Formats: sequence, structure tokens, C-alpha cells
Amino acid sequence: MPHISVKMLAGRSDAEKKRLSEALTLAVINTLGASEKSVSVSVDDIDPEEWTEKIYKTEIMGHPQSLIKKPGYQPF
Repeated sequence: MPHISVKMLAGRSDAEKKRLSEALTLAVINTLGASEKSVSVSVDDIDPEEWTEKIYKTEIMGHPQSLIKKPGYQPF
């Protein structure tokens, strides 16, 4: 039962989010052999001014053991 949680800067359309969800679902199906009905995807829009505090510090720097791909930027 894979669940994918995406956090990204606010401003993308619902259509873009739907396409992203579909692409991520296909990647999970093809990579893990999961069934389509077992995959769920959520998207949280984050204001740019809040990204560093809410996401970078807490989820990226705060959980290095679960970070599989590191970002190529440092906001400070």
C-alpha cells in the first residue's frame, strides 16, 4: 500500500498535479509491482516563504536517514 506525499511550492494547476500523480503511480506500479488501486498520492502546496522552515529544515535536514535523493540547493 504505497502512499506518496508530495510537497511543492504553491502555484501549480490541478491538471499538473493530476499528471504528476498519474506519473508517480505508474512509476510505483512499474518499479514495485504494486497494483494501481493500492497506490495513493497526496500533494501539499507550500508557500515559498515557508519552504525553508516547514520543509527544508524539518523534512530534509531533519530526517537524513530517510532522504533517498538530496536536493541540489541550500536555502541558507
